[in-house]
Amino acid sequence: MDNVTHTLFALTLARTPLGRAGRGTTAALVIASNAPDVDIVAIVRGAASYLHWHRGPTHGPLGVVGLGVASAWLAWTGRRALDRRAAARRGAPASEPRSPNASFGMLVAVSMLAVLFHVLMDLPTAYGTRILSPFDWRWYSTDWMPIIDWMLLLILGAGLAFGEWSKASRHRLAALALTLMAADYGVRAVAHEQALTLVPRLFGPLLAQACDPSAPAATTPVISVWPRSGPTTSASGRPCLVAVAALPTFISPFRWGMVTQLSSGYELHELDLLDARIRHPADPGEAFWRRSVRYPNQWQPATFAAAATRTGRIFLGFARFPAARTFVDASGIATVRWVDVRFVGAMVPVGGGGRSPDRLTTAVRIGPDGRVIDEEFSQ
Repeated sequence: MDNVTHTLFALTLARTPLGRAGRGTTAALVIASNAPDVDIVAIVRGAASYLHWHRGPTHGPLGVVGLGVASAWLAWTGRRALDRRAAARRGAPASEPRSPNASFGMLVAVSMLAVLFHVLMDLPTAYGTRILSPFDWRWYSTDWMPIIDWMLLLILGAGLAFGEWSKASRHRLAALALTLMAADYGVRAVAHEQALTLVPRLFGPLLAQACDPSAPAATTPVISVWPRSGPTTSASGRPCLVAVAALPTFISPFRWGMVTQLSSGYELHELDLLDARIRHPADPGEAFWRRSVRYPNQWQPATFAAAATRTGRIFLGFARFPAARTFVDASGIATVRWVDVRFVGAMVPVGGGGRSPDRLTTAVRIGPDGRVIDEEFSQ
């Protein structure tokens, strides 16, 4: 989730019984709710370094504990500094409290809870998070939520705004906001499951058989994990189905970006669950599978060489659906480009629309002698 949502959620939590722990609680909640994204400092060493560390250890078990303690310490020392300044203005002893202070232990507990909530709010996004790093560097996601959900922003923002107008009702409004927030997650979870059940009808006769017959793609796990291991080719040599995903969109919980990963590439489609035609057999001229966008994934000897570079390893460790294209010029220099299909501009919007530029791309150039000429990562 974006940091505005994390901050609004922290302020909403401060209006629940958690906020009654004493002075300093609100500050601890806000700091801790944003603390895991401190990994942005890695960008000083370049975009690839940031991608390597992003949502890594700061979003894992050590981050929950370490950042919880650090956030509590910041809130504790900040509160003490404010108390000393206020006491100096009044000419009173610095130890004189204006209201009960939260103990350091309470601030630690509240901060750890806020960091944990940050991680749990990142987990349902299609971007995913590495909840077990540094012990396990794989990514995990449930694919329910977009990175920015305007509905969450509206719910949390409205609850806080109305709470300022009616301070007597702020606790009830906070509870209502959290209830509506849970309902938003619930609606998206149900819609996500429905989108996956419509995959055979959406992709029609073009839907290939699973590469691994023992784990058919129709049985999609609740939590997706990548990079994945397992068969990516079929015994017959024909294109086979590696994975299926329904990715959330920003506009509506009923619109999903559908991705089928084949051993030879990807097929993309956008699905509107409110379109009645998808639930009934379509006319041949309106078959949904005819509107699929195909995205190739071509691996050549130069592609494998590029995958061994630092930039290649970082990108392939991050990308859930990496698609490679390799071009060789007249001088024999091979340019390998990767894009994560989650962020391509080729996805056809429901109702039409143009193509937007691809995001998060990587390029590696390999010379005729196999030497790496340069590596580039762009956002």
